[in-house]
Amino acid sequence: MTRTTTRTTLDLTGLKCPLPALKTRKALKPLQPGDQLEVHCTDPLSVIDIPNLIRETGDKVEITERNDARIVFLIEKTNGSIGSANAALRS
Repeated sequence: MTRTTTRTTLDLTGLKCPLPALKTRKALKPLQPGDQLEVHCTDPLSVIDIPNLIRETGDKVEITERNDARIVFLIEKTNGSIGSANAALRS
């Protein structure tokens, strides 16, 4: 039986750093590998913060839209996490 992937939209417009990254991290936790999170932001710092967060979590991110009004990220939850892989190497 195959599981269908889901796409969740997270509207973070109007929020300032560090809230978009913190709320994105929280929204990613319950997702299953293959699920997508579409994040809408207006904070210009999110183009730095969210890709940095995704590097930490080991998921995949692309910016699908960027203009004066907003930035849209499409994040795909992956199987692994860089953080947990690093922790495993240390133990």
